[in-house]
Amino acid sequence: MQLSDNARGAVYMMVAMAAFTLNDTAMKTLTQDVPLFQTIAMRGGLTLLGLIGLAIALGQWKPRLPRRDGVMIGIRCAAEVASTVLFLAALVHMPLANLSAIMQALPLAVTLAAALIFKETIGWRRMTAILIGFAGVLIIIRPGPQGFDVWSLMGLASVAFVLVRDLAARSVSRAVPSVMVAVWASAAVTGVAALASLGTGWVPLDKGQGVLVVAAAVALVIGYLFSVMVMRVGDISFVAPFRYTALIWAIFLGWLAFGTLPDPLTLFGAGLVVATGIFTLWRERKVRARLT
Repeated sequence: MQLSDNARGAVYMMVAMAAFTLNDTAMKTLTQDVPLFQTIAMRGGLTLLGLIGLAIALGQWKPRLPRRDGVMIGIRCAAEVASTVLFLAALVHMPLANLSAIMQALPLAVTLAAALIFKETIGWRRMTAILIGFAGVLIIIRPGPQGFDVWSLMGLASVAFVLVRDLAARSVSRAVPSVMVAVWASAAVTGVAALASLGTGWVPLDKGQGVLVVAAAVALVIGYLFSVMVMRVGDISFVAPFRYTALIWAIFLGWLAFGTLPDPLTLFGAGLVVATGIFTLWRERKVRARLT
């Protein structure tokens, strides 16, 4: 049966989310016994090779950058480094599903930032949804002496840096292929992690850990490849909500690999985040349709 463009886009998005969550699972497993920066550097080296090969295969290997784009990609790379380190540091100490639920607030943050920075108009319905969604995040992290800890703060900080990363990417001209943006980001993360790892030392890996490093890198490249493919088929407003399948994968893999499941209050908060995110995307689609 021939799939429609929207159906293919939905499948691509779900594959991308599954791949990214598999990468997170492998990295959480590795960092139980392997220093964090060593793990990031090893995964990053393999990922960088994969992305360079992908850029060459697509005929988009263009390492030279216009000056203005170079500045924006530099900002994006710095934000990528910060978000990666903060996310993985939080992941070492937090359940996979809880951190994934916090990260699902990103579309809400992007919508709010677009209104504040780019002066895009958002109505009271979307603003209300954003506020409810952020309330859902607070339910997940539970500010207070019993529920909140520094790792939740790192997860929130990671969302902030991902937001900076995505906003910087919006300012990069179309002359720069998206795969090259990923190459530069991967190079930055790998280089910083390699330097930082000199201070923490390296440990030898056993065969299973070596397999996990390769699996994490392969999953990351697959996730990136399918996230690029998503942008080329279907209506993005239809496809975008399927990014929330990452939370389903995180709950399943967190249970399968680590024997952890989110408690009812965390699931309620995650449900608020997902529901308001989907509503925000739906409202944005309706407003754009009305203006065209």
